[in-house]
Amino acid sequence: MDKKVSLTTQNRLIIFGLILSTLLIMAIAIFSVLNIQKKLNEGYQNFGQVISKTLAIESNELTKNIPDTDIYNTLKTHTDTILKSHNDIVFIEFTDKDGNIIYSGKNESHKSTKRPNITVSSPLTDVINNSPIGSVTVGLSGNIISEISSTTRASLLFVFAVAWLVFAFVILINTYLITRELRILHDGVQKISSGNFGYKIEGENVSNEVQELFNSFNDMSARLHLYEEQNIEQLTLERNKLEAVLMSIANGVVVCDNNDMVVLVNNHAQNLLEVTEDQMLNTEIQNYIDTEGNFCFKDKIEEFKSSENKFVTFNINVDKRVIKSIISPMYTRSGDYVGYIIVLIDITRETEMDLMRSQFISNVSHELRTPVTVLRSYIDTLYHLGNEFDYETQKEFIGTINNEIIRLNNMVNDILDFSRLDADVELEKTFNDITQLVENCVNQIQILAEEKKVTIEISKDDDIPEILCHYDSIERALRNLLSNAIKYSPEGKKIRVHLSKQPENNQITLTVQDEGCGIAPEFQKKIFDRFFRVENDTHTIKGTGLGLHLVKTTIEKHHNGAVFVHSKIGEGSTFGFTLPINDEALIAQK
Repeated sequence: MDKKVSLTTQNRLIIFGLILSTLLIMAIAIFSVLNIQKKLNEGYQNFGQVISKTLAIESNELTKNIPDTDIYNTLKTHTDTILKSHNDIVFIEFTDKDGNIIYSGKNESHKSTKRPNITVSSPLTDVINNSPIGSVTVGLSGNIISEISSTTRASLLFVFAVAWLVFAFVILINTYLITRELRILHDGVQKISSGNFGYKIEGENVSNEVQELFNSFNDMSARLHLYEEQNIEQLTLERNKLEAVLMSIANGVVVCDNNDMVVLVNNHAQNLLEVTEDQMLNTEIQNYIDTEGNFCFKDKIEEFKSSENKFVTFNINVDKRVIKSIISPMYTRSGDYVGYIIVLIDITRETEMDLMRSQFISNVSHELRTPVTVLRSYIDTLYHLGNEFDYETQKEFIGTINNEIIRLNNMVNDILDFSRLDADVELEKTFNDITQLVENCVNQIQILAEEKKVTIEISKDDDIPEILCHYDSIERALRNLLSNAIKYSPEGKKIRVHLSKQPENNQITLTVQDEGCGIAPEFQKKIFDRFFRVENDTHTIKGTGLGLHLVKTTIEKHHNGAVFVHSKIGEGSTFGFTLPINDEALIAQK
């Protein structure tokens, strides 16, 4: 509606301007033509007056000294000559002072003319007496003035017509340009109103004022586009932020609406439940089945709802993993219930650790009870009946007591070493002859090998260099490997200790090979874990489960080395470790 009224008003103004300009141009043209016509008439009148005066003077000169009888012929001859030379002169008439016609000559080309348009008279004066003797009358046809007037009028009308056309054309062009600029602006406003923020108007070949208007419009459009992007980005950012937080949580998260439909599940939850996002989204969480084929969430969600949406905690088992599940309600800021969240926490490691701790406590208690019981029994026997035993019997009792004390001391040292080596302490290291360390350690443990009737054989490469290490901890690590080899070696078997050098890797390697029962492949990856023990029909020897873990901690954590094991069931095992020869980090610590 506004657009139509605006255009009608504009058209009216344009038409009114054209009419007004037309009337103004016509008035100016008429005024100019009349004024020019008037000036031409005045000039033509003066022209006739000049001709008549000139004839009067010439006639006086021609008739001044001639007889009266020759005056007529003289005037006739002179008049005819003038009439022939001037087509615009209709007649020339001479009269005396009484008004009698002396001579009257007419132009042959104007015989049809009844009367001239302009008649001019001039007196004939006697030069001597300065008295009038007659008059000369000249009649002019006015053809010249008519032709001049027609030509002038046509020229003026043409000029004014051209000027009007130019003026009208300029107005129309200007109107078109203004309308075009308004149309461009109108199209831009429509784009903005339709939500196309950021639309720009191309302002080519426009006036400076309109260009400024277009620039202002483009600036407004750009600001609206920026504002729109900021709002969208803000909303998207908030949503992405929430999803990013949920997806980045280390624990599994499953979000369900108040209809028990899964609306979001993060990557960790998918891994724990062993499902894909497509399998979980828009499904009821109660339909999930665990490894044992049970609907593990169904009963707990009913319990959660019946308990007025309070927290519910329980465990589920998925593929040998123990997953702690916590169901918590989800509310809006206004307090409206919109669903619940299930947080999944993998506690498999903690469960295994708890089991291993329990086994460790049980093993340690059993291991400590045995030597304490033996010590108490033997000491009590010696205390009450020692005088009744001979020397050899007493020596045997004291030897047993000494072995049990050594065994008890070793167990206590393992526990103390476990606490010390697992802590972040720096071991003081010095350069030591590793070959001598191996020989000393084998000599120390030789008595145990002899009791088990096991032979220990040492072999080594040439030129084994000194290495930077903590002597006591490396010695204890090697003693643990040798003790285990002796424990699990049948009588009469051989244990091989080999020390080698690998210059290409800048390290030395120490291996202890036995001929025992061997270790199954599935246990070899866990054999160095704390509290881990292989206990089956083959492995029946008790222990704390700390010995190999202490070896791993000593070598890898405190000496930048590596431990390894190679074993086959029924063929024995080879335990070993590598140590760097010139380790810059260890030298820097020193």
